[in-house]
Amino acid sequence: MSAETAPRHIPVMLDEVLAALAPKAGETIIDGTFGLGGYSRAILAAGADVIAIDRDPTAIAGGAGLVAEAAGRLTLVEDRFGALDSVAEAAGHGAVDGVVLDIGVSSMQLDEAERGFSFRFDGPLDMRMARSGPSAADIVNTMAPRDLARILSVLGEERRAGAVARAIAEDRGATPFTTTAALAGLIERVVGRKPTDTIHPATRSFQALRIFVNEELDELADALAAAERILRPGGRLVVVSFHSLEDRIVKRFLADRSEERAGGSRHLPERSVAAPTFTLPGKGPVTAGEAEIGRNPRARSAKLRAAIRTAAPARPFDREAAGVPSLPPLTAERSQ
Repeated sequence: MSAETAPRHIPVMLDEVLAALAPKAGETIIDGTFGLGGYSRAILAAGADVIAIDRDPTAIAGGAGLVAEAAGRLTLVEDRFGALDSVAEAAGHGAVDGVVLDIGVSSMQLDEAERGFSFRFDGPLDMRMARSGPSAADIVNTMAPRDLARILSVLGEERRAGAVARAIAEDRGATPFTTTAALAGLIERVVGRKPTDTIHPATRSFQALRIFVNEELDELADALAAAERILRPGGRLVVVSFHSLEDRIVKRFLADRSEERAGGSRHLPERSVAAPTFTLPGKGPVTAGEAEIGRNPRARSAKLRAAIRTAAPARPFDREAAGVPSLPPLTAERSQ
């Protein structure tokens, strides 16, 4: 890739991702969260082919230029990253050499007011990555206050979730919530804001709604299980997450998959033991350096976890054990 065609967007922890992923010519890597294409472009530059996935049609349209530039080495698919093994198989790959996931909302989505992901700009209360299915407005205007409070508490760790949910229910009868500014204003009124607060009081609730609307934690769980199925022995899994709920799921999954698991009763002299499906190249997560944090404050909360696939067969996935919370259902059928 020439300097003239290099992207202005640089994804979080790019150097660390490439070091863990180690892409090279002749390999095929899945970029499960294409976004603005930063990881895919770097992987292509290292010589590997890429199967990239994004559920956002805007990201797919924006990636057309890179697809053309890659001249057959980049396959870009509009789909959920939880289905990454099916996407790879449909592209003619029975196994791949690496999977990389950058979990959460992209800067492109945050910067577009009409997407409704952020209250920095007033816009429609939407938050849908795929632009289909129930929106955030649908959730706050129809969901029972008890269920709404659970979502805000579990996914946003909002301490005043009950009060926020009750206030939403009281106000929506007269005037349904349709904009990000209206909802952010109500939350600020209920939660309050001190001069010393470094984040807006609506931040946690907006995070919770975004995660819920897009079923992000379920998608992450699906993607981890799919990566286990599609990676060849020696294949690398690299996940960058940005908050504790995501990182906990990845951490628990890799801890479980890197240990020998016994089946049956511990009191019996003979037990079947499931071999580890991954090995871990290091202890604990990798975090961004101070120089990168200075350039991109979003990197401050990023945690990278990596693992290497063994030859052991994939195992059934236990969502509860992995820390995927049980939540109320969406108000409409899950988008396809």
